[in-house]
Amino acid sequence: MSCKKINSISAACILSLSLLTASAGAQINSGVTSPPANTRPPRLENVGIEQHLDAQVPPDLIFRDDTGKTVKLGDYFGHKPLILNLVYYNCTMLCGEALAGLASAMRLVKFNVGNEFDVVTVSFDPRETPEMAAAKKIDYVKLYGRANAAAGWHFLTGQPDSINALTKTVGFQYQYDAKSNQYAHATAIMVLTPQGRISRYFYGVDFPPKDLRMGLVEASQGKIGNAVDAVLLYCYHYNPETGKYGAMVANILRLAAAATILLLGGLIFILWRLDRSVTKKTATKTRYAQ
Repeated sequence: MSCKKINSISAACILSLSLLTASAGAQINSGVTSPPANTRPPRLENVGIEQHLDAQVPPDLIFRDDTGKTVKLGDYFGHKPLILNLVYYNCTMLCGEALAGLASAMRLVKFNVGNEFDVVTVSFDPRETPEMAAAKKIDYVKLYGRANAAAGWHFLTGQPDSINALTKTVGFQYQYDAKSNQYAHATAIMVLTPQGRISRYFYGVDFPPKDLRMGLVEASQGKIGNAVDAVLLYCYHYNPETGKYGAMVANILRLAAAATILLLGGLIFILWRLDRSVTKKTATKTRYAQ
């Protein structure tokens, strides 16, 4: 599947507001106009998310979990759909909002972390430690607030080679600003199939629970969810450009037409049975009368 570049300058500006405040003020005072809409501001040239739908996340990439244990990404593959998100634990701006938004969205989905799906949160800052991952895990598992979540939500740290391979695979682009000691980055979550292939991207820090649920059902190849989810997936289509599900009018009309035909067919059958019953009773009365 072809890659689709996400070029939302407004989102990129939010992600790096602390890096641009001073320069923005200087530009306003000097009368310099903003760059064209299709040009990224300075320090954001390499920031964005490029969709690599159906790409295989390498299972042999080595990280360390929040206990300090060495793990491979493939250790989390094979059983359930996964949510993957990339953050760094010392982020003072967007990463905390993204993790809180994910926890809030998951609370509104009936599926449970650790049962129907797992979450893998990876730091893209190689300087961060398992102790930092453990502290974040305590905070956000508590915010999520469901039993068994600690067993299903994994917070990882890693070395540059593994981080670079992972971010390149999923199309996550970011850059480090030495002056502020911060990273400029976009934010999204990726839904993976149980085999570790990228199924869906959802952008921002606020994830609609309906989209999240449908993304998990779709990634699971129907192994989780119910008949209602199957109908919704028929009526709603994932739009890679927006990272959301939208109504498929043609499919909704087909479903409505099928339902109408079934209702009419049922009504005709009921009327036929009633007519047959009345005719039979009339014939019986006539026979007894004779």
